[in-house]
Amino acid sequence: MRKFFTALVVIPLGLIFIIFAVANRHWVTVSFDPFNSVTPTIAVTLPLFVVIIASAILGVLAGGIATWFRQGRWRRAARQHEADARRARAELADLRAAAARGDAPRLPAPGQTGFYGSAGRDKQGATL
Repeated sequence: MRKFFTALVVIPLGLIFIIFAVANRHWVTVSFDPFNSVTPTIAVTLPLFVVIIASAILGVLAGGIATWFRQGRWRRAARQHEADARRARAELADLRAAAARGDAPRLPAPGQTGFYGSAGRDKQGATL
């Protein structure tokens, strides 16, 4: 099924690229010299489709890199939460092993805030 969907996307996209390349095969000069447009010092002559596809690829890469940098704090938070969860699982395994041996520590009784804590209820006392 996955190969079918891949073929459903890749084959038409490949055909579109081939048609685009055939329709835009004229040679253009890309100049990187802003001061001399007649005889530029730094210039490259390429087919138009190469220039357009290369600029699209560079744009996608630049957007991906910018997104990756902006999501850094979320990845850091996910790593921290994963470490906290791993630590809690280890503590739970230790408590279960201690309970199986019969020497489980006594936990303190919950306070007035209830099982969910003070942040787990609204003004009327309903559980959130």
